[in-house]
This record gives sequence, C-alpha cells and structure tokens, in this order.
Amino acid sequence: MSVSTDMMATWRRPRAVMRKLLTMGQREDRALAFLFGACALIFVAQLPRLAREDTLRPDEVPFQAELATTFFGIMLVWPLLLYGIGSLTHLIARAFKGRGTFYTARLALFWSLLASTPAWLFYGLVAGFVGPGPGQQIAGVIVLGAFLTFWSICLREAESNPEGAAA
Repeated sequence: MSVSTDMMATWRRPRAVMRKLLTMGQREDRALAFLFGACALIFVAQLPRLAREDTLRPDEVPFQAELATTFFGIMLVWPLLLYGIGSLTHLIARAFKGRGTFYTARLALFWSLLASTPAWLFYGLVAGFVGPGPGQQIAGVIVLGAFLTFWSICLREAESNPEGAAA
C-alpha cells in the first residue's frame, strides 16, 4: 500500500498498520522519510497562520523572516529533538520490559507524527482562517489527541512485537 493509504488506515487500525511497518524490516531510510515527510507537512500547515499574522500585523516581523524561522525550527531542529525523544522512549520502555529496539521506538514516533498530519493541516487552516479562539483550541486538542493516541498504540506494538525486536 502507499504511504497515504497507510496514513488513512492508521486512523482506523493503528496497531495493524504499525505491525505491517515492523514486518517490512529495519530501514532507517524509511523512518527518516516518514520523519521529514511529517515535518514538511507540518511546515505547510503553518503557512495559513503565518499569512494571517502577516496580514493582521504587517509592521512587526517580515513574513519572510517568520517563514525562514518556522522552516528552520520544523525542518532542522524538530528532527534532532524527535530522534532524541524516540531513543528516550525506548529506554523508558526497556525499563518496563519492552522488547523493541531503538529503531522500532523511533519508527513508532515518526509514523505517529506522519499519520497525524491530516489533523495538523486542519489545525493550520483553522489557525489561518478562524484565528485564535475556541475553534483553534479545539483543533489543537484534536491534533494532540490524534498524535498521542497513535503514538501510544504504535509504541506499545513496537515494544511488544517480537518481529520488531528481531528486525
């Protein structure tokens, strides 16, 4: 299946999709592609918000500066932080008798982030067109809830799946 099909399937059956990804073998390039794909889509989701802020407050910070700062943060800093978080979660899972590997923990995190990007894109549209307020907060809760749900299910599968530990 394609990545986009797997992303949508994750919204219905996250455990089954994660199990499928684990059986595909250890491929760091695939995990890295998931991570950078997620970061790129999250960056795109920020564009409506940045455009709104530039339109409403054109004299504060130039749009190009905000765009460059956001790009740098999401595309260069986030991946480094997420690699560290993935490794840390594996160490924590190992303390609770997890049988996965550093790779499987990272894959669970990166895949969960990528699978939740439709919610990130929705949040970006709400932030750009509606602006701050209850709507944006509800959209933020949806993003956080989707990501944390996917991550907890995928991490549990990654740390308990013998195929994932052997890969």
